[in-house]
Amino acid sequence: MIQSTAMNSTEPSPIPTLPENATPEEKDLHWLKHVYRGDSEKQLTVRAVLTGGIIGMAMSLSHLYTSLKLGWGFGVAITACVMSYVAWNGLARLTGGRMAPLSMLENNCMQSTASAAGYSTGATVASACAALLLVTGVHIPWYHLVPFVFFTAMLGVFIAIPMKRQMINHEELPFPSGIAAAETLRSLYTKGAEALAKARALIGSLAIGAVLGILRGWQLLAETLKEVGKESAWFTKLTQNFFITDSIALPLSTVKDKTLAGLSFEPSGMLIAAGMMVGLRVALSMLLGSALVYFVLTPWLWSMDTQNAGVAGYVASLTVKKDIINPTRWSLWAGTSVMVMSSIAALALQWKTVMRAFTVKRGTAANEAMSRVEVPNSWFVWGTILSAIGLVIVLKVAFNIGILLGIFAVLMSFVIALVSCRATGETDTTPNGPMGKVVQLVYAILPGAAGNTIINLMSAGTTSSAGMASADLLTDLKSGHLLGASPRKQFLAQFAGVFFGTIAIVPAWYLMVPDKAGLEKYPAIAANMWKAVADLLTQGIHMLPRTALGAIAVGTIVGIALPVLQKLTPKIGKLLPSAMGLGLGLALPFQNSLSFAIGAVIAALWSRWSPKQADGFTVPVASGLIAGEALLGALIAITCTAIGLYYAAAK
Repeated sequence: MIQSTAMNSTEPSPIPTLPENATPEEKDLHWLKHVYRGDSEKQLTVRAVLTGGIIGMAMSLSHLYTSLKLGWGFGVAITACVMSYVAWNGLARLTGGRMAPLSMLENNCMQSTASAAGYSTGATVASACAALLLVTGVHIPWYHLVPFVFFTAMLGVFIAIPMKRQMINHEELPFPSGIAAAETLRSLYTKGAEALAKARALIGSLAIGAVLGILRGWQLLAETLKEVGKESAWFTKLTQNFFITDSIALPLSTVKDKTLAGLSFEPSGMLIAAGMMVGLRVALSMLLGSALVYFVLTPWLWSMDTQNAGVAGYVASLTVKKDIINPTRWSLWAGTSVMVMSSIAALALQWKTVMRAFTVKRGTAANEAMSRVEVPNSWFVWGTILSAIGLVIVLKVAFNIGILLGIFAVLMSFVIALVSCRATGETDTTPNGPMGKVVQLVYAILPGAAGNTIINLMSAGTTSSAGMASADLLTDLKSGHLLGASPRKQFLAQFAGVFFGTIAIVPAWYLMVPDKAGLEKYPAIAANMWKAVADLLTQGIHMLPRTALGAIAVGTIVGIALPVLQKLTPKIGKLLPSAMGLGLGLALPFQNSLSFAIGAVIAALWSRWSPKQADGFTVPVASGLIAGEALLGALIAITCTAIGLYYAAAK
């Protein structure tokens, strides 16, 4: 880790490395002594928050559009960092230096505001709220939607507070996008021979990522122009001839005469780069989970069900179209069980360390010093209570969800946030969809909720949205931790971002999707999946395939067993798969796991071939690929959103 101080700084001395068996207190003191610089540089300023709010509001439109159009949301933090840096340095030049550029830590606070505004507030709108529109045919009134979006995001932000010290300070989970954002800022602000070499590597890979982002995304721009009647023949022809497809089908077939959705290679620099940072064990665990689904379980269960129709209840649950089946419709139940139970087991096994994260004890130098920079636990307590009260009231008034069921949704949010944060920390993937399905399954059997589609959807939307907001905050705090920022000030920046995001996302939702017919013009993959699960489960849990219930039981056992074995037998535990990686592999398409594994193998081979070079350049190269593709993907999406909104308003 290299510490940088200002835009015109020279290269600092390397930070001494801690031993692997360092205690949590030793890690805290090491960070305070060698990394923390939050008292010596501007961070939480009005201009940083306003810049982040404006960029985040634009990015929230982009996130909503791509979620509806592609079923995929792009990260916001890196894009915001680059946009802010360019804008403020341009202003500094135009004003002859009278307006100073943002400092690195100001830019870091800015990206927290932008990330909260652009990412945390829109997840539930494009999933649960969109699914509800498909069910009822009418929009949620704005005076219900505004507090619902606001309080779910706020709840997620507050319940992430105690997880920060545990997952970032002590466990040092990677949070690859957080590392990428930190490396991007370092490359922009640091000078010196080694830093310049890393900056060049990052800029070079950023350019490659940008080209990938253009070639993967500009067909969306051509389609948007066609939809508004402004099609350009030459541009359409260009995008049709020069593009990178979303996926390349693999010449494999494990079920006769059927195409398996997701059995392909996804040429995404972001996923491969994330695999380079999550490590070989997690990435190969993901690939193992996907391989089990696609090459072992799917052909076996399909054969069993077709030989004796209805035995497994498998065929009907997977069929998407006549010749296409989607194995993850079944396996996500096993995957989510592994993720949930492994997170709970890991929490239980580390209860002493976790308690230190919740209660900062007086008396030690580390705890005394950390208590002055970390977010106070009193903020967690009061913020959670007030957010929970507001959310329970909104659920009751807007969706007629009883008080007890609303309180239960808040409590479930803690579990879902725990899993979402750990999954994001280990794999850079927030399992928003799978986690929502867990809550939908639970509410399908709760008294007062069973059989009610609205309760099923909006309770799940509450918990999954809170989980995503928690994971987003920790990703931003990971960047700040690496750069030496004040966690307390960065939290306030994220808190402010929720206001900006709510202001932007609600009117954008009504403009982009004026009614049910407007929503049906989009693929709306997430919304249709949420609706399909709600329609199934509200008929009763017996509607799940019997094999899916068995998969939940097996996933529960595996999820508990893996962390326990790793704790009791450390030598053997290192050889076992990562529980979170395995669970994600079971829940995600094969193409995602394959890209992660490719990235991890590249990083491992590089490390073996040239350890010193790999140690210095793996993160900058991977960060550049993520930043470039995310930046261009987001800019294309923003452009499409602006075009769509302009012509919608013109009509």
